[in-house]
Amino acid sequence: MSSTEPDRGARVILIDNDRDLLAATTQTLELAGFSVTAFSSPVEALRSISGDFGGVVVTDIRMPDIDGLELFRRIRVLDHDLPVILVTGHGDIAMAVQAIKDGAYDFITKPFATDRLQQSVHRAAEMRRLVLENRKLRLVADAAQDGLPLIGQTPAMERLRRTLRQIADTDVDVLVTGETGSGKEVVASLLHSWSRRAKGNFVALNCGTLPESMIESELFGHEAGAFTGAQKRRIGRIEHSSGGTLFLDEIESMPASTQVQMLRVLEMREVSPLGINDVRPVDLRVVAAAKVDLGDPAQRGGFREDLYYRLNVVTLTIPPLRERRPDVPLLFAHFIERAAARFRREPPPVSAWVERYLRDHDWPGNVRELTHFAERFVLGLEDVEPSNNQVLSAKISDLSLPERVDQFEAEVMREALSRYDGDVRKTIEALKIPRKTFYDKLQRHGIVRKTFAGSEEG
Repeated sequence: MSSTEPDRGARVILIDNDRDLLAATTQTLELAGFSVTAFSSPVEALRSISGDFGGVVVTDIRMPDIDGLELFRRIRVLDHDLPVILVTGHGDIAMAVQAIKDGAYDFITKPFATDRLQQSVHRAAEMRRLVLENRKLRLVADAAQDGLPLIGQTPAMERLRRTLRQIADTDVDVLVTGETGSGKEVVASLLHSWSRRAKGNFVALNCGTLPESMIESELFGHEAGAFTGAQKRRIGRIEHSSGGTLFLDEIESMPASTQVQMLRVLEMREVSPLGINDVRPVDLRVVAAAKVDLGDPAQRGGFREDLYYRLNVVTLTIPPLRERRPDVPLLFAHFIERAAARFRREPPPVSAWVERYLRDHDWPGNVRELTHFAERFVLGLEDVEPSNNQVLSAKISDLSLPERVDQFEAEVMREALSRYDGDVRKTIEALKIPRKTFYDKLQRHGIVRKTFAGSEEG
């Protein structure tokens, strides 16, 4: 949100024991677009204020029970950064000034102009928004430093992290589903790093990138001379991951013949490399990932049903980014910082239009797409600034119906004048309005005909 936009919907807790003044001030703030919760008792108001309150407190100073200054001091204990605006009588100005020195956001003397209060609340709400955003970003940075790249505060992501913690050390095989770029390998990596297997190898294989002729050797290994070109022994990915975690990405692409062998590995926990008859035991945990729903026969295609059920001990689903839009700004901020460090550049400021794009875009490529967008943004290669039509649309969306009608009428007149190079007769004929009405509307909308051309009236 830019600093020039009204802080629509920002929350305000308003306290005043004068019920008439409380009702009038509530109405004033609500007409300005704020969401107001009014209290005549500061004690009751305190019960509704917590350290994560995302708004502004406006309180009178002189009240029974506890006065506004004591209320301010108690709020400071809850949250040092929560903005408190004090409403004062003339006799309280000295106390209010001291409160400002102690950290109060502002004081307003009675009687006050409505604009004065609205502007102060707007600035305080904007400051509060920035404070809370910075706190979130610090949480993101701390999480990233702790090796927790599953950034997000939506309920779906909190559940996913909680489930990962619960099953990480259980050794069960896990099936991870999610769209391309949603972070399936990140989930697999966390399951490994949070488990006792973290001392072993995390071995990843994308089943969709290897030709059928190679995947068997990659997975199971081979002895020297097992086939043409096999000049020396090779330890397969399965055996190499023994004691650690094997991550099989795009498992739906695994060839049918390899699926049969993989099913035996999962059932027997042993592997038989190509070229020998012996079997070797493996201490194996498999995390498989799929872009499709393997539980749906129509999507499963040629993937073996018995292998699906063998893998499906625990299934984790990563929601696409479009279903957790509140996480997008957090992720974007993290990726900007990471890209800026990588490219050795200062993170550029995020404009209101970039914020709008982040909010409105569907992100079909999910986190991977957002990562690349952040990198291009840091390099100055991403342009999402609005066209003139988009600016007009955004401006219109904030207008009342009569204001929208006026805006539309003015644009139609300007378009007609431009089309006919300012020729009044042709413009009037095209608009089908009387000449006097035409001139009245020119004056009403502040349109100067001569700016469209030098034509004389017809």
